[in-house]
This record gives sequence, structure tokens and C-alpha cells, in this order.
Amino acid sequence: MRVPLSWLREYVDVAEDATPESVLEAFVTVGFEEEDIHRFEVSGPVVVGQVLSFDEEPQSNGKTIRWCQVDVGEANGGVRGIVCGASNFAVGDKIVATLPGSVLPGPFPIAARKTYGHVSDGMIASARELGLGEEHDGILVLASLGIDAPVGTDAIALLGLDDVAVEINVTPDRGYAFSVRGVAREYSHATGADFRDPAEHEWSDVEPGTGFPLAVDAEPLRENPAVQEFVVRVVRDVDPSRPTPPWMIARLSLAGIRSLGVLIDITNYVMLELGNPIHGYDLDKLSGGITVRRAHAGEKMKTLDGHERKLHVEDLLITDDSGPIGLAGVMGGGTTEMSDTTRSVLIEAAIFDPISIARSARRHKLPSEASKRFERGVDPLVPFVAARRVADLMVELAGGRIDEVGGALFSDVEIAGIELPAEFVPGLIGVDYEDIEITGALETIGAEVTETSDGWQIIPPSWRPDLTDKWTLAEEVARIHGLDRIPAVLPTPPSGRGLTPLQQGRRRVANALAAAGLVETPAFPFTTEEHNDLHGSATGEHLPSIRLANPLDGQAPFLRRSLIPGLLQIAHRNISRGLTDLAIFETGVVFLPAPGIVYGTDEVPPLGQLPDDDTLAALNASIPPQHRYVAALFAGNVTARQPGRPAEAYGISEALDAVRVIAAAAGVEIDVAQGQRSALHPGRTGVLSVDGTEVGYVGELHPKVASEADLPGRAVVLEVDLDQILTLAGTRVVAESLSTYTAATQDVSLVVESSVTASDLRAALVEGAGELLESARLVDDYRGQGLDDGHKSMTFALRFRAPDRTLTAAEATEAKLAGVAVATERFGASIRD
Repeated sequence: MRVPLSWLREYVDVAEDATPESVLEAFVTVGFEEEDIHRFEVSGPVVVGQVLSFDEEPQSNGKTIRWCQVDVGEANGGVRGIVCGASNFAVGDKIVATLPGSVLPGPFPIAARKTYGHVSDGMIASARELGLGEEHDGILVLASLGIDAPVGTDAIALLGLDDVAVEINVTPDRGYAFSVRGVAREYSHATGADFRDPAEHEWSDVEPGTGFPLAVDAEPLRENPAVQEFVVRVVRDVDPSRPTPPWMIARLSLAGIRSLGVLIDITNYVMLELGNPIHGYDLDKLSGGITVRRAHAGEKMKTLDGHERKLHVEDLLITDDSGPIGLAGVMGGGTTEMSDTTRSVLIEAAIFDPISIARSARRHKLPSEASKRFERGVDPLVPFVAARRVADLMVELAGGRIDEVGGALFSDVEIAGIELPAEFVPGLIGVDYEDIEITGALETIGAEVTETSDGWQIIPPSWRPDLTDKWTLAEEVARIHGLDRIPAVLPTPPSGRGLTPLQQGRRRVANALAAAGLVETPAFPFTTEEHNDLHGSATGEHLPSIRLANPLDGQAPFLRRSLIPGLLQIAHRNISRGLTDLAIFETGVVFLPAPGIVYGTDEVPPLGQLPDDDTLAALNASIPPQHRYVAALFAGNVTARQPGRPAEAYGISEALDAVRVIAAAAGVEIDVAQGQRSALHPGRTGVLSVDGTEVGYVGELHPKVASEADLPGRAVVLEVDLDQILTLAGTRVVAESLSTYTAATQDVSLVVESSVTASDLRAALVEGAGELLESARLVDDYRGQGLDDGHKSMTFALRFRAPDRTLTAAEATEAKLAGVAVATERFGASIRD
């Protein structure tokens, strides 16, 4: 909301030396956010001038300029020569002369300069050049504004260009502040300055008269009364050609509304002043009386913006005998709009249902200043005052006369009281407010306070529909007395709370991967069915896909069963922007529906009612199981090219290192065995398992999949069911103690059939070697000369250590041979000579 300070001063005492910054500071203390300060940005010698004479001089480009002699009221009686391209003025007209040294909005500095063969000693300004509107067909002739000021008068003050507006952000619950009336009241709350309410009038002053036929089509509105109040007045013999006074143009411009003629300007001015949207109809274009009703199926109307709109049966309309003449609370119709030929005006001020107006504005993509106010709630006691204010201004500024014909549809305004216990506000806010402070703050905002046995009954003011319960009243007390009085106290957490073991484990894994050099890149949990079918789940099980009823993206309407599609999209985006070396990961939820089960429910529990255990169980059963996975993708080079050393690309080894990082952080040991996945390269895929339970996979993307994702070169991925491995690890991760004794290392090369996997052979070695074996790592896989066909030799580096002594070579050898014995028994392994 933009509020010109000159307008604000009409209704609240603002100090003469107050700056826009100090005014904004005051608004901040009562809960508004400061946005900006708006000025006309006109400075320097800008004066009233009078055209003494001019010579018209045709130019070679077909344009005709006027070489003008202009009296600007200088003491020496000098006359300025000014070149002007406009032709809408005559000798003797008074205009606005911007002399050298002045600056117009832009900024556009004015200086004496040679043009069209003359030295132009200034410029004659148009309304647009001064920032007073969009009119630029000619210069601003002061007579068109009804101004006859002495030559040499300061035009900046004369036209209101020295005014300034402050802009504050109005939250949706405080619609009353979309008016100068509401903002002035808030400034009074902030500073204690005297407030003068422009809406205070006796009923005899604002009574609209009778005789104009009004009706509401009650049948469709009976369930939801969308028209709460409807007031009309008639003003006759208006002159729409009269100029809007400059002070009104200046205020409207600073408020962000352009001048459209005196009649429309008056309705906009009163809307900004009182917060009640006003609409004016050309009475002579109306056919019969006015009826407020819902639209009929297939009905259409043309709005003021020239667009023909197909109406919805929920749209609220203003109609006459000819049909729709306005989309209620949003925009008027083009058939009855005020124009240059208007002589009689029907003024309408109403209160419409906020929800109905909000839906119509969004349905037709037609936000307006009127709908913005109706959506947030308009004071139901204002329409009579607003209609009379418009009528008075049309009499004063457009030469009209108020007719006794009018009408109104309304009922008594009833505002429910709110019980406020005496100890509630201090207990909620944490400040020891005295009773007089609580009641004083509520009376300050306009509420009626009645004492009861245990507190007070509060009737909120009519302009505050947001005050609906004791919590909102407590907020008002805190706001009026200053939010800085609320102490900053850190709550004491109850014992036994904190992160669950699963949450702690997820954090450990994510932190460990980040510490290992990977970058966490969260992705959206939506994908296509093709990607779901291609990547499946971490365990490779084929599952159905869950389709969203109302997806954000129609091209990706399915919940993901894997994190890999999201990582592929992120990798593609980064590579397209030149980031080609990627090591990224995500921990996130995947959705794994069970085969044969239909998820979702059409039974939604009622609002405002706590669901019982059976309802909660049914809702939970309607949601597919959600597991938290961790996945990573590697693409590009792990080591960049250097002098004397080529670049080293990411491969399986880096992915396996990431698997070891995950395993260490989770507190488990993950085994790797060769396997198959539809999206991964045959022969370059590993299945991950913990104690025989499959938990994920690792491998190189199939070249076709990588190509479809526009990934250059090879890409390696891994995906692990994080919740599962944390569950298998147990609730605690116990760090192993570090032995102070020296390790004994030995290697062993075993010859087995080619079908035996390295993970199975290593498991046999570990099982047989017993507790003395600290680690067994595969270091070589040989297949070639010296071995029988169909056989291979795998070499393991073994490390032995005892917790209480230094092992001898014999003890290490004995443990190694025990492991070889198990491998021989299980796989027919033999030690390679």
C-alpha cells in the first residue's frame, strides 16, 4: 500500500519535520514491513510560464516545431526562447516551464542546448514528463487543470510534485490497511498521534434515499449469502470534461493509479481513502433496475478491459434488464461504463463475500484493486459513507447535483463477542501485562471491552474481520505495546527427546559422503513411468508406479521408485552449463508400492475435527511405503589433466569407495557381488548386500541410458536402501578399539573356477581365518597363461592382528591356511604356485 504523506496528514497528526524514513519506522513498530519510498523525482527551477508568442517552423523531416517566447516571471523581465514540438497550446496559455538546472524523472536533466537552429533555454513539459500520468499528446496546459497561477509560481508545489509516498507491505489478514483510513489509524497506534476517522458520519448524512429498484436473486445465494450490503446513489448533471485537480492526480499517481478522467478518478480516490471499492455506472445506459445474481451456464459479458469473458455459474454478477453489467467485486462491464458523454452517474458501494470474489478473480485471471480489497474483507459500516463521499466529490469537482433517488439492501451488522480470560495474554506472550494495558490496547484498536467474572468480553471493531479468537487478540496486545517487550527465552528441551537412531544414522551417512568430496543435490520426487520401470528399486524388484491425482508437472506425474532419475537430470543440467566433473549424491524418500494393492482414498475426514485411531490407520494404509535411500552418481574426471599426467576418469573404484564410506558411517559391512540391472552395463554391475540381505547396487550406467541422459563418457552410480542398512546395523554404532600391537600381513593367491565370485571366495577366507583376521582385500584377478581354461587366480591381501599380543608369523600363517581350507572345501580352491 502506497500512502502519500499529504493524504496521511489529513487524518492523523504527522509532525511537519517527519521524514518518510521516520514514518516507515513508526509503521514497523506496529508490525508492517517497509517496502519503498516514492517521489516524483522533479527538482530545480520548474515554474509557471506564459507563452507570449511563437513561430511555426516546418522542418525537412516533415515535422513542424514552434519557436516560443515564454515569460517565466524572472525579475529582470527577460523572456526565454524555447523550442517545442507540441501544437496543443495558444498564445497566452500558461504552461509548465522546466528551466536549465532542473531534473525530470528518468533522470532527465534540463540544460540550454542548440536544436532546430535555435538555443532552447529550457523545455515546456507534458504531464508524462512531469510524472503526472501517461498523457503525452501535447504539453500540459494549466487551464486544462483549472489552474490560473501567477507567472513564475513554483510549479512543483502547485502541482503537488513535492509530495512523497511511503509504501508498506500489507499482509492478507490486515485488509483494513489497504486504505489511507486504516494506515492513518495504525500510525496513530504507533506514535500516539491524534486520529480523525473519515468514516464517522451521522446516518442522516449518508442515507442513500429510495426509489431505485434493487434485488438479489436469493435462491442460489441462500446457502452462502455473497451479497452482504448493496448501496446506490444517483448524481445528475455531471460534467466529465472537467479536469481532475492536480492534488488528486498527484496523490493517485503516488499511490500507483493513473488518472483516467474526473469521474473515474473520484471513485478510485475514495477506494484508496476508505478501503471500499466503488463502481460508477452511466445511469442513462442502464436498462431498468439492478439485480445481483449468479451467472447462468454459458453466459458471457464484456468487461472494462475489452475482453469478452465466458462466465462460470459461481460468478457473482451485477445485472440489469439487458443482462450482466459487472463482474461483482472484480471489474465492471463495458456496456455501462462512464465516458465523456456521461451526464448521470449511479454510484455503487457494496460488501461481497471474500471467497466468492477471490474465486472469480482467479478463475478469470483478473486481479484488480477492488478484488484485492474484497478478498481481505471490507468494513461493513463503510459503504454508505463511501457512496456519499463519491457523490460529494462529484458535486464539488464535476459540477453534479445529488438526486434523492437511491437505494440499499442491508441488514444489521452483528459481530460475535470473544471471551478473553484475564491471564491468557500474559501466559501466551510471556510479558506481565497489567489489566489496564490489555484493555487499553484493545480499546485503542477500536474494540469494545466489557469486564466479566474471569476476564473480559471483546467485540472487535467492524474493520477487523481477522480478530476471531483470543489468540488474535493477544497478538494485538503484543503488537500495540511493542514486540520488543517480548523476552528472548530459549525453551528447555524435555529429557529423552532428540533425533531418533535412524535420523542420526542418516545424518552420519550424509555428512560422511560430503566429507569424502561428494556434493549433495536434492531432486524433486516426481518422474515418468518409463524412468521408474527402467531404474526400478534398489533391490531390482519390479513394482507398480503411483500416479499423482494433481501433479505439479503433467510430464512427470509419478512418484519415484529410485533416486537415480533425479541425479541424471541434475547431472545433465550441470554438464550443459559446463560442469563436467561430477560426484553428487542424494538422500531422499522413494515410494515402493506393494504389488496388487490400490493406494489412495476418497474419504477425507472433516475439517476442524481430530481424526480417531481408525481414521488415521485408514489414511496411513492409503499411502505406499516410503523408504529413505541414498544414491550417488560419478561422471567426468576424478583427477584433471596435469603436466605429465593424463586425466583420470571416474570409475567403479570411486563408486565402491563411496559404498565403503556409507558402510562405515552406517556401522555395517557391505559385501559386493557381481549382478545384473536393466539400466546398468552388463558385467560392470555389483549387487550390495549386508549379511546376505540385498540392500542396493553399484555399477556403470548402460551406454544407451547414459546417451539418453546426454551424459558424455562413462557414468557410475550406486543406490542403497539407507533405512534398511541402518536397521540391520542396530540402534547403536560402537567404534572398535584401536590395537597397539603390530599387524602381520600375508598374501594368498587362490585358483578357482571362473564362476566363483570374489565376494564368495573372500567370505570363505574370512570365515575360516577367524577373529585374528582384521581385513581381507582383493588385489588381483588373473586369467591367462599358466591356468587351466575356465579358471582364474584371485589374490587377497590379508592383515592379521591380535588385541593382546604381537602375532608371530606362524600364527598368521595358521589362520591364513584355516581360511584357505574353508575356501577349498567350499569352492575347490587351491593355492597358486
